[in-house]
Amino acid sequence: MQGRNRKDIPERLRSAAAPTAPEAAELGPDSWALTLAPRLAQFAAVARHEHVTRAAHELGMPQPTLSRALVRLEQDLGVALFARHGRTLSLTPAGRAFRTAAERALTDLERATDEVRADADPAAGKVAFGFLHTLGSETVPGLLRGFRADHPGIRFQLVQNYGEAMIERLRAGDLDLCLTSPVPDYPDLVARRLDEQKLRLVVPDDHRLAGRKRIRLAEAAGELFVTLEPGYGLRRITDALCTEAGFTPRIAFEGEEAETLRGLVAAGLGVALLPPPAVPRPGVAELTVTAPRAVREIGVAWLDGRVDTPPVTAFKKFLLSRRGALLP
Repeated sequence: MQGRNRKDIPERLRSAAAPTAPEAAELGPDSWALTLAPRLAQFAAVARHEHVTRAAHELGMPQPTLSRALVRLEQDLGVALFARHGRTLSLTPAGRAFRTAAERALTDLERATDEVRADADPAAGKVAFGFLHTLGSETVPGLLRGFRADHPGIRFQLVQNYGEAMIERLRAGDLDLCLTSPVPDYPDLVARRLDEQKLRLVVPDDHRLAGRKRIRLAEAAGELFVTLEPGYGLRRITDALCTEAGFTPRIAFEGEEAETLRGLVAAGLGVALLPPPAVPRPGVAELTVTAPRAVREIGVAWLDGRVDTPPVTAFKKFLLSRRGALLP
């Protein structure tokens, strides 16, 4: 707290127009915070100078106004914070304890202010960006490389998860944007389709179908499937495509990550509908599905009505400019 001057203190904290204790009590369980917050800087300045006139000069407010604010603060708390000695003051034991808490609160407020201002900086701010695990090895790194060519200072908080979990984090304010599939359709979200990705039927390399290049999904009706767990977008797509092909898949294993499923297929434990791998995996054959049309749409989503910071606006504009060219 040493060295704090008037320009460091937010105007709201310098103001003496705080609610009285009875007024704040009507505002609910946070009443004391509402009552005390505007007065912390005033109290801290007087405590530091032990002189109302010098503190008022630092704060840029009339000395009588500051004096009245201190008296009202003591009345609201029901304790004496200062002992008066003519024109000077000294802290009481209660005042010393309160000063420690006030300075800590003001320091925390300044730190939080610095952080949120830094995150919103157009040139060096932060974007909290979520995406599917299957987009993490190749698609997202390529996107970030392209974006940072023109915005080298912008920072990213990257979150990999499945679609519904990312949507909940959007709603909670933990994410600014997310890439997901299927493209969500909820009234509280805005979503834009960016691209689509072909899905393949992945079978063990010694499977009876491994020599084929193309297959109708109905031909795999008798196979055991390995899939993602319920709630994952790719699982919903798999179930829907199998239904369209005229059968309900028999599930042998459920997992949380596409490459784990590929490993299960390579071990001969079933077949799977999966997007192409970043790097070909030995032990499997990947067949083009000719019917039904086996694709998954990839989209970007954000919370409707949320005010974007300049870095988020820039990255959102970049993603939308990649429609039809998102995937490598």
